[in-house]
Amino acid sequence: MRKISLFIAMSLDGYIAKSNDDLSFLKLVEKAGEDYGYEEFTSQIDTIIIGRKTYDYVLSEIGASHYDNGQRDVYVITRTERPQVGRTIFYTGSLTELIDRLKSENGKNIYCDGGAEVINDLLKQGLIDEFTISVIPVLLGDGKRLFKDGRPEQALKFITAKTFETGLTQLHYKRNSKQ
Repeated sequence: MRKISLFIAMSLDGYIAKSNDDLSFLKLVEKAGEDYGYEEFTSQIDTIIIGRKTYDYVLSEIGASHYDNGQRDVYVITRTERPQVGRTIFYTGSLTELIDRLKSENGKNIYCDGGAEVINDLLKQGLIDEFTISVIPVLLGDGKRLFKDGRPEQALKFITAKTFETGLTQLHYKRNSKQ
């Protein structure tokens, strides 16, 4: 069965974006030739789930090909219906039903790239199987929290921790299979 993996960066104090959805703090750890395992990670996925705000930000800053490279399906979770563009589907239905359907299909793994609303909806249902969280050495003080209150406790199994000379620390956990 396919698994859902979260691969995301956050500030040391737990924010994935500033309050205005600004992700510029990620530039603090940019280094030529270093992708922090992103290419290896994305080689194992063929489906992306992403919130509309994160999608719009990446679309304006990087471009649509960052997600829709013609090799994978992209589900943008939104409340507003929009026509499909290439392999990008603007999904307005039940997130749980979408995940159940995607997990039952053949294919590679599923990548959840945010945002906080989507991540926390998945956490409430216990649907994220693996977590790769890169901690950026900055305290933002305010913004969009990665983990919100109001979700059930979930025990995780530690896999690895890796440090980089930029100060970024990458943590890898799996959901405890006994849950």
